[in-house]
Amino acid sequence: MTRQAFWTVTFLLTFFHTEYSSAQAKSKDVKSAEKVTKLFRSEAILSVKMTYSNKKVKKETNDTTYLETFLAYATENGSWDSLNVRFMARGNYRRTNCYFAPLKFRIKKKTSKGTLFTKNKELKLVLPCLLQKDGNDNIIKEYMAYKIYETLSPYHFKTRLLDIELSEKTRKKIKKRQLKAFFIEDIKRVAARAGGNVLKRNVHPLGQDDYHSLYQALFQFMIGNTDFSTGFMHNSKLLFNDIGTIPVPYDFDMSGLVNTSYSTVSEIQGEALPIKETTERIYRGFKRDEKLLYKVRNEFLQKKSLVLTEVKKLEPLFEHKRNFEEAIHYIEGFYGILASEASFKYRIVNRSRKK
Repeated sequence: MTRQAFWTVTFLLTFFHTEYSSAQAKSKDVKSAEKVTKLFRSEAILSVKMTYSNKKVKKETNDTTYLETFLAYATENGSWDSLNVRFMARGNYRRTNCYFAPLKFRIKKKTSKGTLFTKNKELKLVLPCLLQKDGNDNIIKEYMAYKIYETLSPYHFKTRLLDIELSEKTRKKIKKRQLKAFFIEDIKRVAARAGGNVLKRNVHPLGQDDYHSLYQALFQFMIGNTDFSTGFMHNSKLLFNDIGTIPVPYDFDMSGLVNTSYSTVSEIQGEALPIKETTERIYRGFKRDEKLLYKVRNEFLQKKSLVLTEVKKLEPLFEHKRNFEEAIHYIEGFYGILASEASFKYRIVNRSRKK
């Protein structure tokens, strides 16, 4: 089946249901039936300790093979507690190219019951990619992207920032690493709050809810990210509820906002994009009703102060002042484009994808 035929079939399968459900509930927000778990209710930095072999976890784990360790964490009364977790290396690029692989945890229900981690059966852990002076600041900037989207959209991943003491087992000794990191909740928790389910099949972007698709597309432009595909679920998950199919973005280390030393411009289905640096912005959203696009634009402008407040809250956590200054300047640059009628039309409205 050709790529065009694949998308045509996928679009027809989802079109009628999406049209019906979208018209039903544009005014509905996320249902409050499912609360945020205890781990993610606080924005206080959580101190944790782990011991494992970084080399072993990358070499020996996969979707079915996990290692085990104890995850120790600081409690509210200043003492330490711990629980047994299973974990594996995850990701494609970072697992292969980074010194520290991002991890995926599985925690048994009976193990987490009554602890800070209750109701979190699966978690992702994001660590600095490389052993370099900007590694921790890169983590703060990626965490910043998640917090910005949390401010913008009700359909987002909850995150929790960590100070992690990693005791890394090597052949000869144990090396102590003091790192910034963060947990990401499981997509099933996001779906539960949304009153819906996780979709595990591809849905053409034009078969997804227009309003929320525009939100994630404009956000990706804001942070200068091209390393995603909502259609093929690359760095994007799909939810389905009474509104329709909703994309939820994640993994932003290749964005212009984070601007890591290893960032590269993405190729989309083997097609090179017309930009040379990840800090250059290019709009990747699909063409939709223009009035709705302007509506979303105005909502982003109305939320500007909230977004910048969220960004500025993280300033004290940066080890290097220039990294924070570059980050906030990058976000302010986005709002400059948004505020200009000519720039918005030229860089976003006229660049909307038709295929």
